[in-house]
Amino acid sequence: MPPPRRTATTVVGVDGSGRSHRLAGLAATFPGPVLDLPGRHEPARVWADRLATATHETLIVADDAHRLPGAVLCELAAAARRGVPMLVARRPTIDRPELAELDEAVAGGATVVLEPLDVAGVAGLLGRLTGRRVPVSEAAHVHTVSAGRPALVAALAADLQDGQHRTVTPALVARIQRHLARSPGPVTGLARVLALRVELADEVLAAAAGIAVAELAVLMRELRDSGWFTEAGETLVPAVAAAIRQEASPAERRRVHDAVATALVAARTSAVLAAEQLRAAQARTASAAAVYRRAGEQLRFTRPAEALAWFDDAAACGVEPSGMAASRAEAAALLGHPHSPDVPPGADPEGRLTLVAGAVAAHEGRAGRAADALLAAIAPGPVLAVPALVAVGRLGPARAAARTPAPASLLRLAEAALATGHPARALPLLIEAAEAVERAAPAVVLPDTPHALGALVAVTAGDQVTAEALLHRALSTTVGGPVSAVRHRLLLAWVRLRAGRYDTAAEELDRSADVALPGREALLRAALGAGLARRRGDLARMRQCWTGVEPILARGAVDLLQIEAVEELVITAARLRGHRRIEPVLGRLEQIVADLGAPPAWLVSTYWIRLQVAVVLEEPAAAERGAGALLGLARDAVAELGDRQLAQCAAAGMWAAVLRDEIEVPAVLAATTRLAEVELPWEGSRLAGQAALRVTDPVAARRLLEHARALTGPAAEDATRAERRPAGLLSVREQTVARLVLAGRTHREIGAQLYISAKTVEHHVARIRAKLGADSRAELVAALHEALGAGAADGRLADSRGAIP
Repeated sequence: MPPPRRTATTVVGVDGSGRSHRLAGLAATFPGPVLDLPGRHEPARVWADRLATATHETLIVADDAHRLPGAVLCELAAAARRGVPMLVARRPTIDRPELAELDEAVAGGATVVLEPLDVAGVAGLLGRLTGRRVPVSEAAHVHTVSAGRPALVAALAADLQDGQHRTVTPALVARIQRHLARSPGPVTGLARVLALRVELADEVLAAAAGIAVAELAVLMRELRDSGWFTEAGETLVPAVAAAIRQEASPAERRRVHDAVATALVAARTSAVLAAEQLRAAQARTASAAAVYRRAGEQLRFTRPAEALAWFDDAAACGVEPSGMAASRAEAAALLGHPHSPDVPPGADPEGRLTLVAGAVAAHEGRAGRAADALLAAIAPGPVLAVPALVAVGRLGPARAAARTPAPASLLRLAEAALATGHPARALPLLIEAAEAVERAAPAVVLPDTPHALGALVAVTAGDQVTAEALLHRALSTTVGGPVSAVRHRLLLAWVRLRAGRYDTAAEELDRSADVALPGREALLRAALGAGLARRRGDLARMRQCWTGVEPILARGAVDLLQIEAVEELVITAARLRGHRRIEPVLGRLEQIVADLGAPPAWLVSTYWIRLQVAVVLEEPAAAERGAGALLGLARDAVAELGDRQLAQCAAAGMWAAVLRDEIEVPAVLAATTRLAEVELPWEGSRLAGQAALRVTDPVAARRLLEHARALTGPAAEDATRAERRPAGLLSVREQTVARLVLAGRTHREIGAQLYISAKTVEHHVARIRAKLGADSRAELVAALHEALGAGAADGRLADSRGAIP
């Protein structure tokens, strides 16, 4: 009877996975003699003779079977078929027929596949090697950089003695050097390229390594079986890649970087990848300069700061600066750092510098100059000029320019700009233009984005939701580059200010507090700051904003789309008694509206400004004129006005009546509610507050005042509740004045905030002193603290939030 067949065991794993260690453990359990088969130390015929006479009483151990001569593998296969017990360890790849024959012969036995260690396994191995308990953080680091290969973990273990988390150790470098020294030249060359950890197409990878594409698969399999790849794909294990880079000389590293860059350029792939390799190689050749320049050109609209750095590298390699002037100007303009390069005649044959100059003029708030520059530029300059032309009232040239060649997205923007005179009609077109620009951003510096223009028109139409949606989309898609991102954030704050969301508006304003802005955004920021200060009754802050923006307004370079920002500044100037200095600006806006054919929606804006100035200055006759003009528009052009404009016209009639002390409470309440519904809550609050101060019926006054506070949001309601707390002998109005006195406000500031004159405030303070028996200001402050108690603190809080209308 033949002896029973003994089961063979095959251990499969990449190099460094612990094949030999596993074989030794299995062999130790065999009860009989063990015959190791190293294969490289004796001639193959000697082992062939031994295997031919082997019996089932002896265990054959064949480590690294993939390296054994073919004759030995055939004898091993024959012995396995005779039932000789056998342990075989090999790499995962079966690449020879003799190895395939052996694998088939032992297929009936067990197969052990060695997987990488997990973090717990790495921690255990490190503990055994270092003789100490290894923290999880150290084990996790080693697991990440070694991919869990036991041999690599062992090579990294020595440095853990001092708690260091290094990726490369001398032991690891020595291991890598031994492997590279035994590897064929093509394998070593490929490994050095892969060690850069750059994603490359097969053709580029092969060219950089100096091999044929057909050889790539075989060489990659060799590296994978060497245990140098991660399990996830064809990426070198981080520690292996770092060790290969470290063991190479600086000259060798530069050579590899240059080879990768050359292959990338030859394949006409991303210039940025090639430039990064050349920069790492410290290349300063003419060919490197060309790649640096191409990288800058590729990034100038998407990552302008990086583009400027590549242009600097190109210039350092000898590229003539004038040849890159247009591209550098485009990148700088997108960053908000425009410059005027000194370019010799003929150095800008494409006229790109003129396009940049027009866009920069628009950023500076000089719409007229921007329009002239863009009209003189090559396509798409004239189409880009259309929004600016409309904004300065040049409708005829705008219509002609809109018919010139340009990308479809810019043509849509021009079409929308031509409809600006009718905000409700223009808004859908601007949304469509914004979507088109997002899909296919034109390769130009935009004077303004359709998102920003759409938000401004949406505010004029009383559509805050659409305005915010457009601006959020602009910020998420980075349309227009960094310089436009600042504009979009400021406009977002503006939209929130107009909608009565003062805290969030202040947060957006703070983002740009220390940023140097171009003229257009500087004016918007000043209007935003003035608007917040006006709503809080902060005269000092209003004065600061006005002082900062007055030089910008002195240029007279305002346009139609700045009309509401100018409104805030005009009213601020009127509060500070400096409105005469801004009269030319308001006159310029009125002339633009006239030049556009006096579209009713924009006429409402100019008349409304005049009315608000008359209200601030308490000029009833001027208010009557403004209200009459607005009511006339509402009567004669009602079909061309939107809800917002109609609400302003109705409120104008109430303002005139209030200044005449002719107050119909239901009509005032209706008008102010309507203002709030079209995103003008502050304007409604002011109207209700003034009516409350002038009405003679206390019940009606109380009703109007509560309505005014409700329109200004939760902060106002907090202030109202604070006023209702009892405070001894003081009336509700006297409590309000007392809290503002405690907040350090002057009589004039208190009057401005409460819509009463400074003289009236003085009378209130005198009565408060008399009631509290205070003979000096110090005694008054002490008595107020005692009388108001916690309410004083609440009053100061409410006041600081700008809540009291």
